[in-house]
Amino acid sequence: MKKITILGSTGSIGVSTLDVIERHPDRFEVFALSAHSRVEELAQQCKKFQPRYAVMSPANNAASQLAKRLTELNVSTEVLADAGTSAGALEAIASHDDTDYVMAAIVGAAGLAPSLAAARAGKRVLLANKEALVMAGQLFMDAVKQGGATLLPIDSEHNAIFQSLPRDYEAGLHQVGVKKIILTASGGPFRTRALSDLQNITPDEACAHPNWVMGRKISVDSATMMNKGLEVIEARWLFDAKPEQIEVVIHPQSIIHSMVEYVDGSVIAQLGNPDMRTPISYGLGFPERIDGGVATLNLARTGKLEFEALDEDRFPCVRLAYDAMRRGGTAAAQLNAANEVAVDAFLSNQLAFVDIPAVIESVLSKVSFTNAHSLNEIMAADADARELAHQAVIERRMVSRL
Repeated sequence: MKKITILGSTGSIGVSTLDVIERHPDRFEVFALSAHSRVEELAQQCKKFQPRYAVMSPANNAASQLAKRLTELNVSTEVLADAGTSAGALEAIASHDDTDYVMAAIVGAAGLAPSLAAARAGKRVLLANKEALVMAGQLFMDAVKQGGATLLPIDSEHNAIFQSLPRDYEAGLHQVGVKKIILTASGGPFRTRALSDLQNITPDEACAHPNWVMGRKISVDSATMMNKGLEVIEARWLFDAKPEQIEVVIHPQSIIHSMVEYVDGSVIAQLGNPDMRTPISYGLGFPERIDGGVATLNLARTGKLEFEALDEDRFPCVRLAYDAMRRGGTAAAQLNAANEVAVDAFLSNQLAFVDIPAVIESVLSKVSFTNAHSLNEIMAADADARELAHQAVIERRMVSRL
């Protein structure tokens, strides 16, 4: 019986993970759950799965509200939260001696510290938080190695690549005959929208992904394709790939989740319905394959699989991500920080959709890039980029009013 901690259990990845776990009560047990602010959702999860611990942010009294609600439901789960932050409690459940697997599904920079804690503690880390590698790639991979952790990617694209590579790929991509990694991207909801129409895009439109059900922040990242840019950086660290070995191609159907091209001309792809329970069940069961409740792929009904080259004029965020990856050091962390601020401003109707990449580019033109030797250095760079991003948002708003 494997005990599992889920960081971000009320988000789409967390909910899907619990769905897979529920299908295998003889294999998995929920040890701890965490959420940021969804008190009732987490309370109901605790009632159903009876974890030992639950972590919530102390902001807005969420943790105390959860404790009160669990008492009302007669649930014995212990609620953890530090006085000013839930970070310490998240790291505690991620590295706890009784935790076997950690699903790292907290969105954004907030997921970095607990994901690092799980790696350092030698856990099986099911990584759905791409920012951990985007912000601190070398630091994170060193922690995995030094802690003896098992790292399994849960992003559908990276999980597809992992499945398509030989098991000894860590010897080096060239050594195992890999020519390049091909990340597929749906193109989001605005792949064919006239560029002139993007100025007035609303948050609800940007969050209406044609294939996937995701949280609002990730949905906007998919619409701008920054999500793909971050995945390029993540792939660089996961598979020790050079920038020129990573290609992005538009595939609107989201049936082929990614591919690996070999030097002999072979291209191996992983296909499946767009359902995150596939990579989640793969990560939970590895090296076995277990039922995730995913519908069988009907290729005849799918009809056709289409591919298009990436349009950098439409999706400049991908270029920005490649630039940050090549610069190295703290550049990717600063890219991510600027994006988080810009997306949050867009979702709160403080910034136009087309201004998201403009804010990011403005920040990257002003920050100083340094080496990323420690978490403190990375978080300092993150904070500097956020401050510049907030200033850029204000400047954009002022311009828009003229």
